[in-house]
Amino acid sequence: MDSELAALAASGATTLVSLMVTDSWMHARELVGRFLARTGAEGATVADLDSARSRLLALGAGEGTQAAQDIAYQLHAYLRHLLQAGATGDDLRALLASLQRLANDPGARPGTVHNDISGGVQHGPVIQSGQVTGLTLHVHHPTASSQD
Repeated sequence: MDSELAALAASGATTLVSLMVTDSWMHARELVGRFLARTGAEGATVADLDSARSRLLALGAGEGTQAAQDIAYQLHAYLRHLLQAGATGDDLRALLASLQRLANDPGARPGTVHNDISGGVQHGPVIQSGQVTGLTLHVHHPTASSQD
């Protein structure tokens, strides 16, 4: 295995471990799960990642640092094994790029939309969408008070 792929595996393992203890874990888990599915790895691996995450969350700062290093070492070895077994460097590069984007900007999630509404008072639902199907809105219209 060339040194570039070994460095990618190490970087991927370290980034993944750092994401295990953040709110971004579920998204990172999905990314790794798709990578593992493409490489033909066993499904137990995602469960192993969840177990490693649980261990990290349960440990204190001192113990957690050593555990994080141990887990990163194990993941590095596993990623190297996947590369030797036929996973492509391009797949690992794509995974690493996605994980690094997630680590660098945890607030940015693919598919997340933020809208600001301006231009007056809105008296009902405001929807922005590419396509809406099967939507029913129930809007309560207050009756105008009659003046006698």
